[in-house]
Amino acid sequence: MQNFYKGSLEVICGSMFSGKSEELIRRIRRVEFAQLPVQVFKHSLDTRKTIEHINAHSGYNYPALAAENAQAVKNFLLPETIVVAIDEIQFFDTSIVDICMELVNQNRRVIVAGLDLDFRGIPFGCMPDLLSRADTITKLKAVCNQCGADAHHTQRLVEGKPADFNDPLIMVGAQECYQARCRNCFEITYNAIMPQLHV
Repeated sequence: MQNFYKGSLEVICGSMFSGKSEELIRRIRRVEFAQLPVQVFKHSLDTRKTIEHINAHSGYNYPALAAENAQAVKNFLLPETIVVAIDEIQFFDTSIVDICMELVNQNRRVIVAGLDLDFRGIPFGCMPDLLSRADTITKLKAVCNQCGADAHHTQRLVEGKPADFNDPLIMVGAQECYQARCRNCFEITYNAIMPQLHV
């Protein structure tokens, strides 16, 4: 009888400071304990602390290969790898979704972690597609830096003030330019110059 078993896709998401990377590292270590071949990737844009590790804000880290695009993840993959873990997946282009599903269809377990919303509060890049295809989703909450409530948003600050909606989408940083905020405390500004209407 033919075996139709497929792999699986697990998505860990939430705002910054919600513990996504820490949860990813926890799952990787369980895989290691089970002695399953695992490879760990991150996007090369994430240069915080070290480029050679996944770095959680809690201080935990784990060695990882830095990939500049989705194809590089596929190129670095070893035939014997059973579990593939990817951190900061929101930085990859949308072709990472097809690669993840290809790995799942090869009977591999794929675990990814990333921001589900960008600093504007808009679904981030490839994340909506990954979330819709996931076998399991873990949405983590941070603590609002302002009021202590559950935080779902990532607040970007520029010189201590809320970022503008039209600022660049990607700006790598940590506590020096980002905070976790609840819905009530989250702020975004709209400072773009509106075009003048000529009658």
